[in-house]
Amino acid sequence: MKTSALSPFDVRKTLKSGDKSYTIYHLGALSGAGVSGVDRLPFSIRVLLENLLRHSGGKFVSREDVLRLAAWSPGNSGGGTIPFMPARVVLQDFTGLPALVDLAAMRSAMERKGGDPSRINPSIPADMVIDHSVQVDHFGTGQAFEFNIQKETERNAERYSMLHWGQKAFSNLRVVPPGAGIVHQVNLEYLGSVVGTRTIHGELYAFPDTLVGTDSHTPMINGLGVLGWGVGGIEAEAVLLGQPYYMPIPEVVGINIKGRLPSESTSTDLVLTITEFLREKGVVGRFVEFFGTGLRTLTLPDRATISNMSPEYGATAAFFPVDDETLRYLSATGRPRELVDLVENYSKHQGLFHSETDEEPSYTSVYELDMGKVEPSLAGPSKPHQRVKLGGMKDSFLETLPRMLEAGVTSDADRFDDCGYWADEGGSSHPVPEKCGCPTDPRPLCRCVEEELDQAKIPICDGSVVIAAITSCTNTSNPSVMIGAGLLARNAVKRGLRTRPWVKTSLAPGSGVVTSYLDDSGLTPFLDALGFHVVGYGCTTCIGNSGPLRAGIAKAIEENQLVTAAVLSGNRNYEARINPYIRANYLASPMLVVAYAIAGSVTVDMTHDPLGRDPNGNPVYLKEIWPSREEILSTVKSFLDPGKFLDAYSHIYEGNEFWNSLKDSDSNLFPWDPASIYIREPPFFDDMPDTPPVPRDIEGARILGIFGDTLTTDHISPAGTIPDDSPAGHYLLENGIQGSDFNSFGSRRGNHEVMMRGTFGNIRIQNAMVEGEGGWTLHMPEGERMTIFDAAMRYKDEDTPLVVVGGKEYGAGSSRDWAAKGTLLLGVKAVLAQSFERIHRSNLVGMGVLPLQFESGENTETLGLTGKETLEITGIGEGLAANGKATVTARMDGADEKPITFTAGVLLNSPVEVEYYRHGGILQKVLRDMLENR
Repeated sequence: MKTSALSPFDVRKTLKSGDKSYTIYHLGALSGAGVSGVDRLPFSIRVLLENLLRHSGGKFVSREDVLRLAAWSPGNSGGGTIPFMPARVVLQDFTGLPALVDLAAMRSAMERKGGDPSRINPSIPADMVIDHSVQVDHFGTGQAFEFNIQKETERNAERYSMLHWGQKAFSNLRVVPPGAGIVHQVNLEYLGSVVGTRTIHGELYAFPDTLVGTDSHTPMINGLGVLGWGVGGIEAEAVLLGQPYYMPIPEVVGINIKGRLPSESTSTDLVLTITEFLREKGVVGRFVEFFGTGLRTLTLPDRATISNMSPEYGATAAFFPVDDETLRYLSATGRPRELVDLVENYSKHQGLFHSETDEEPSYTSVYELDMGKVEPSLAGPSKPHQRVKLGGMKDSFLETLPRMLEAGVTSDADRFDDCGYWADEGGSSHPVPEKCGCPTDPRPLCRCVEEELDQAKIPICDGSVVIAAITSCTNTSNPSVMIGAGLLARNAVKRGLRTRPWVKTSLAPGSGVVTSYLDDSGLTPFLDALGFHVVGYGCTTCIGNSGPLRAGIAKAIEENQLVTAAVLSGNRNYEARINPYIRANYLASPMLVVAYAIAGSVTVDMTHDPLGRDPNGNPVYLKEIWPSREEILSTVKSFLDPGKFLDAYSHIYEGNEFWNSLKDSDSNLFPWDPASIYIREPPFFDDMPDTPPVPRDIEGARILGIFGDTLTTDHISPAGTIPDDSPAGHYLLENGIQGSDFNSFGSRRGNHEVMMRGTFGNIRIQNAMVEGEGGWTLHMPEGERMTIFDAAMRYKDEDTPLVVVGGKEYGAGSSRDWAAKGTLLLGVKAVLAQSFERIHRSNLVGMGVLPLQFESGENTETLGLTGKETLEITGIGEGLAANGKATVTARMDGADEKPITFTAGVLLNSPVEVEYYRHGGILQKVLRDMLENR
């Protein structure tokens, strides 16, 4: 944190808290500079205003920046951008490792150019939590955790050695070793302070705890009253190196929360309702701030659940101001009394403390949500905002089944009839097996096959739940739903119920605190009895690390083209994310995850059909084993105390025996190994001139792919398993790596050779230039079909620049920097789309790829683009300006047709972004700036 004694505002004041005095930048004192109405600003804007005020007069923040933000009003967000200087950065290992690789590469480049490598160093505190690498290879036994940890460490020893080196080589960087928890839950339960302190030149400062993170679900910390959000890894690296995060002044939407959740509804049901509601209202790129009488009924974990899902409803941040519940949670999680007192004193003194009696802040718009109307729900089959009422789940799946079949299955819905029979291609009818996973009567439309599993024949059907996973910081951070799952499991086991044999079950707590209270409350044995043994402390299934399906299941699905399902307590369910064999993926509370593991199919109507039968053959219904809210809250109160948090986090940085045995270099330069298949020096600084080149128009470009709406970063950035028969698989095989040792794309994010080969390679991606799914395209002009990677490399050999074309919400989803890095390394100079998700657009700019936007009402169909054209993009040369216009001309090869000419918006949002693009990316600009001062 930098503060400026040259601030143009006389607002430095002293705050006494306990036996200490703190220097603060007092928002109320702005009235002396003629600034009024600060107390009517949204709380999140007040936090941003303090940030600008504290840094004003320095290198990046001007007096005008402060005044422009202070003038924020519902009808006027001020326009332009502001430089945000967060207090810290959080990273997870999938996105954090590439950031560390880039910083190490910058050090190497600095040395090659005669500079001091040690100057490449985080300038603000950063915490990296290793949570994205563990996979569910083993499950359903008490040995699952130890087995998966062993596999994780075997697979990732080389990656972890670099992280181990990084925590020693870079100052201001702490690494939380594997097996400790999920980054956002660790941030909520331990790292977040609400009010930060720092001593600078002997003076003790207090200020709001703010951050950016390299994961899109960073806003979970907003539930604690800490302002932060997810950014691309490239932007996070720039912040670490002392650069501001430049952001548009946001509009702020107020959500008036009223009422109380019904007894049968959970915080998961609430957040799925909010996600659907706000997606409809449209809050993309905005801040959302919650207020109202209903807040008093929401625990802080409930609030964190809501904030966690902000990327799913499109908001940049989902902010709950500091209030009495914040203070209670800080105490309950073992934070020091001195900190709790400081949070209260500072927040009240600064006008950052929320009370029900306060006058409502001014908001851009206000929506009302009555929690009393929230119903038990799931979301799916492929998007988090596709909410489905529990009672309508069966019908919803059957309605979407024909579409899912058409998406990749050769059969069609006409093969089924209403009485549970299916017809083969010869027209003969066959009954669905008696032990069908769709056990209702009459049985719904589904196909079933019998498969050998554990030396017994079992049915696998359309709708069979083959994965049931309690996972993700979204829900594992909330004791009420985790205790609820344990109580439901207890009740089910006591009634003699068991999970179906085709279901892969798993429990991945977000921290050791969860295991502690489940153990002490006596609920762990019942979860174990249903197969929900702890498989690891990490994201697992939520990010696609679900591991292999049960033996024979994948074979049955693939050979019979079945549409099976996964039910998980995660936050995302995009196509092919959870498991490449599963087409229908549903988000649900941990309690419903347990219920569907017992039922075995999403075609069971939980509100009317039995989950199963007891040993005497009597039906058992969900309502009979559903725990009451009173019992859940009583159990939480009895078994959750501050000591559990203090125990879980007292040794969080120490790691296990494996972590502490890692060997690495003591040099401040990373020892690159050219033979490594995990960590390679990236080419971003190769042959980098000391001065940036002049921007040029793009001429003679070819279209690499044309994609539809909501192309996610899961589609663009390689993730999950590495197929043998893919460019990345071929590369690994050529380098002597066998398929069993491929590991995942995520684990190989430190090797650009692997990652660029997997970019646009998702098995479900659909390029309009070719038929079917997968990472295919046509190389023009001859129209030869080949993988996107192979086509890109041929175009590179031909010195042909490339353009990617997309639809609406291009780049939605996780903040994966490789979605931009891989795009650049394939030779793509520009991405032309109808609209972009915020983080991916920023990542493209950060890598020197130009984002262009179709004019309103125009797209590939209205313009008649087919992918066979040659493109010329002008207006982006020497006179390039922020928010400008480019002219695109598309010509068919050797045809007499008139060229297609249209205008596209240049989505460089500020002069700073123009500079980033001109330099070829953020990191190149930072490196050049440092070299100028060597």
